[in-house]
Amino acid sequence: MATNTESVDLVGDEAATNLARAALFAALVGAFAYVSFPFPVSPAPVTLQVLGVFLAGIFLGPVWGGAALVLYLAAGALGAPVFAGGSAGFGELVGGTAGYLWSYPIAAALVGAIVHRGGDIRDLDGVSVPVLVGAMAVGTAVVYAMGVAGLYLVLELTPAEAFVQGAAVFLPAEAAKIAAAVGIVRSDAIAAA
Repeated sequence: MATNTESVDLVGDEAATNLARAALFAALVGAFAYVSFPFPVSPAPVTLQVLGVFLAGIFLGPVWGGAALVLYLAAGALGAPVFAGGSAGFGELVGGTAGYLWSYPIAAALVGAIVHRGGDIRDLDGVSVPVLVGAMAVGTAVVYAMGVAGLYLVLELTPAEAFVQGAAVFLPAEAAKIAAAVGIVRSDAIAAA
């Protein structure tokens, strides 16, 4: 008995495209993790990962932006060297900087939800710079709130030490990442015009 499968779509084109884009942004965040250097006043290194988190939320929206970062965490947990400095393994997801890593899907989803005003992706040409900056500020707050909580719980720092070492010292770098993301989004919008 022969089965005709010519008219059967196992996965729609849109879902396949979104999954491929999510995988691409997961790989981008992993590549950004290699831009990593120790920061003398913090147990967490400085990386470009959060820039990738912002871009995933902005370009993919809340659902697929969050999914991209779940793929990123899964790849790292399974041994792909995609965490800061090329580290990998499940131990990174329970170590001192685990709070930052676990925040990434949440931050990407929130950035995407704010930029796109919900779950449907809208044209980025209609998104103002203040909305972009505000969305990334919210994403930054989530990343650093969870990162500080992780430092406090895992490394047993005092709340003040965890805040200073895990968030306050990184704010200038985050401002630069937000500016870079705005530049990328706006250059994409200009190139598309």
